[in-house]
Amino acid sequence: MPKSDDLFIREDPIFINKELLEISHLPDEGRIVGRDEEISQLANAVNPAIFGQSPSNVLIYGKTGTGKSLCAKYVSRRLVETAEEEGITAVFAYVDCAQDTTETQAVQTIASSVNTDSTDIYIPDKGISTATYYKRLWRLLNQEYDVALIILDEIDKLEDDAILMQLSRAGEAGKVTDCKIGVMGISNKIKYKDRMDERVKSSLCEREFVFPPYNASQLNEIMLARSDAFRNGVLEDAVIPRAAALAAREHGDARKAIDILRYAGEIAQAKDVDVVQEEFVVQARERAEVDRFRELIRGSTPHSRYVLQALTVLSLDHQRDGDSVEHHGFRTTRIYDVYEQICRQEGTDALSLRRVRDLLKEHAFLDILEQTRHSGGSAEGSYTEHTLLENPEVVKDVLEDTVE
Repeated sequence: MPKSDDLFIREDPIFINKELLEISHLPDEGRIVGRDEEISQLANAVNPAIFGQSPSNVLIYGKTGTGKSLCAKYVSRRLVETAEEEGITAVFAYVDCAQDTTETQAVQTIASSVNTDSTDIYIPDKGISTATYYKRLWRLLNQEYDVALIILDEIDKLEDDAILMQLSRAGEAGKVTDCKIGVMGISNKIKYKDRMDERVKSSLCEREFVFPPYNASQLNEIMLARSDAFRNGVLEDAVIPRAAALAAREHGDARKAIDILRYAGEIAQAKDVDVVQEEFVVQARERAEVDRFRELIRGSTPHSRYVLQALTVLSLDHQRDGDSVEHHGFRTTRIYDVYEQICRQEGTDALSLRRVRDLLKEHAFLDILEQTRHSGGSAEGSYTEHTLLENPEVVKDVLEDTVE
């Protein structure tokens, strides 16, 4: 058996505080880069809460890695602190709707988050009805708080609008009389609002914000702000600018830019070298792209994946038929034909052509594909072509890995 000193590294030669490079890490105010305006707008929307008044309900859109969740949590945390200084008892609860997809799961998470050791209210993980969870949540809010902010991240992953209806009408219905409730919904689907119940939409969409992708300069600042995750002198000067340029050109996703930086450090570890070299960034980027794509389609519906599979099949066939590996576009109707074949193979009914167009738009919004409008003249009229931006082999592998 090897000695323990031979088996484990006692001192990491690359990282000194790797937590700074984890997605779950909530940075200090000074480490939030490029989102001053968005933070100010969110703060303005919920500002009435520090006086015990109703905060505006907010819907935040933006692609993954644009700082939506980060800013929502930061503003909510600062709100609670500032309200306390004004003698107002405030709280915020965070729900990851990709994990808590049902009404029962979401209300249990909220109730558990706002509960304290000083109450006599018990919130079990399971075993009671949805209605009972609500009754205990309303009791908690009335008894303990003046204001509550509820953050519903990836709100589009909820099975239905039931909890949105309950939260938005709790005061009107007299269920919550001593506490004001505000909701921050976060989605990377720009058309999510179109699927909402009209009654919910009117009450929950008081303020809407769109977070744009980060540019290279902002990504560079974000990574510089976290560079003390590494030991002094281990990063080559070109590593962060190269990672920022790659991420900005491809997606403007801060999470993946940080992933690239972390993976580059891990590659240095694996190679047993004490310097993170610029060449490691390209290798790290490939690994980050696979992870990014896997995250983008995590929790997507089967038909959303079937549509993407159809475009992937066409892209792979195009590569096999010719020598070109360049990205190639395909018309909506051609994609729909392949999609229908996939649905037959899966034993399910195909969605309408209009709905498939919407799914393709959602994939385009996430930068999985690119849409180009063409004019076919008087004979054909105008039409749209869809080009897969990811490597089709990677897409094929990830789709196979994520089959439910």
